Amino acid sequence: MMNGKIRHYQREALKTRLASADPFEVTQMLMEGALESMKIAKINIENKDLENKSKFIAKATTIIDTLRLSLDYEAGGEISVNLSDLYRYMSERLLEASIGNDIAKIDEVIDLLSGIKGAWDKISESDRNAAYTQMQNKTAIGE
Repeated sequence: MMNGKIRHYQREALKTRLASADPFEVTQMLMEGALESMKIAKINIENKDLENKSKFIAKATTIIDTLRLSLDYEAGGEISVNLSDLYRYMSERLLEASIGNDIAKIDEVIDLLSGIKGAWDKISESDRNAAYTQMQNKTAIGE
């Protein structure tokens, strides 16, 4: 009963955080969610809880696929193409990790995504604001 209330509170807190987040923050939250899901999947492999392992690997894979599908190839050019390839590779490695209960493959994806997140987190607020303004202007003129 208490765990249900805690999960409900956590979901509501996340909804509130998402409602006020800009696209940069949403991307940060997605990356955090994928990393957390992979860490939980590893614990489930260690505990031989294969049902929950599958659940959390699927969650991480869905988030990584969402990151890949949200890339702006027009604005990002070659960087977006490279990120797409890397996200696709991560999803494939997670599938392999799930099939083989392979913690090392999950660790590989955690390292890759942590590197991307580290670079993402270093983007200055002024650069974020400039990109957000550019995105809003493109939307306003119907590009």
